[in-house]
Amino acid sequence: MQQYHESKQTKKKTGAKFARGRDKKLAHYGGHFAATKVSDKNIQVKARKRGGSKKIVSIYAGYANVVMADGKMRKAKIKTVLDSPNNPNFKRMNIITKGVVIETEVGKARVTNRPGQDGVVNAKIVS
Repeated sequence: MQQYHESKQTKKKTGAKFARGRDKKLAHYGGHFAATKVSDKNIQVKARKRGGSKKIVSIYAGYANVVMADGKMRKAKIKTVLDSPNNPNFKRMNIITKGVVIETEVGKARVTNRPGQDGVVNAKIVS
């Protein structure tokens, strides 16, 4: 289901509804939620963007680019999702979003990008 990105405020302080000034516009609709899940290998698809251009969307992620404490980048296998500040159900379903703490073979790491938008998982090691 696509998301509609328009004003979220629908009621006044008194409880009365705001009158809608115009109809919904196609330009205000967002895309589908990619729900990037943990898997054995990376699976990406090309998604159409507005204007006809394409972007790579990550559907399943098996590996993450982890920045170590010394500043070096390392490719590490993702084991599971440990904590999700966005939604507690994402932890159970192993869905990776920005800010999620993941367990990798090099330790715990926090995801710093949006894998459903970028096509890769970038993370920073947490101490």
